[in-house]
Amino acid sequence: MTTVLIAEDEPLAAESLADWVKATPGLQLVAVCEDGETALEQIRALKPALVLTDIQMPGLTGIQVVRALQHDAHQPRVIFTTAYDEHALTAFELHALDYLLKPFSRERFDEAVGHALREAAPSTAEVAQALGTPPDAPLTRLLVRDQGKIFPLQVNDIECLRSDNKYTAIQSKGRSYLVRLPIASFEERLDKSRFLRLQRGCIVNLDFVDSMTPDENSQLVVQLRDGSRITANREVSKMLREQSL
Repeated sequence: MTTVLIAEDEPLAAESLADWVKATPGLQLVAVCEDGETALEQIRALKPALVLTDIQMPGLTGIQVVRALQHDAHQPRVIFTTAYDEHALTAFELHALDYLLKPFSRERFDEAVGHALREAAPSTAEVAQALGTPPDAPLTRLLVRDQGKIFPLQVNDIECLRSDNKYTAIQSKGRSYLVRLPIASFEERLDKSRFLRLQRGCIVNLDFVDSMTPDENSQLVVQLRDGSRITANREVSKMLREQSL
């Protein structure tokens, strides 16, 4: 079930969106917010998978809300709903799934939401099948493909995982293996005492971290032993600083 939050200050538009969400199989409405600040607060609290947000709202705009979420660990998929088309380019620069120009029809809504559902993460059963392990078992070994061959890769040898919505590049011993699963599929199955999600598209194995240095924004720049650097989001940076002795 894909959870949905609506951020819309026009009562009639909010009511229509809520009715359509409730009538769509696979969607579950978790909140309707009337201003940007409340929307940001509720997104961080409820962690919806999909956000339908107007752009012009009291307080923060929809674009400001999405920008504020960019460094958070939870990254919802976003569909902008607005009466103004001049923000379309900015919306797609922020990786919005779609941009609905008011007044839009139910058919246009269904098209955008259908796109969102197709982009959703695979089910637990599908992930378990792809990883070759029971759904509740911790990952210790992966079967990866390289140059036409399939071979086992020990999870403890993984240095870093990077991904977009659909694929994850697994880095180990100077090589990279592309796996057709989103990074969220791995996060819950990895040893949390060893693996840490630094930002939306990156998980690192702390055993391969060389150092962590704060940047000008007080966010930690994590340097791996191979010399690569990843900036941790603000939430993770704060947690790491609090854990340091």
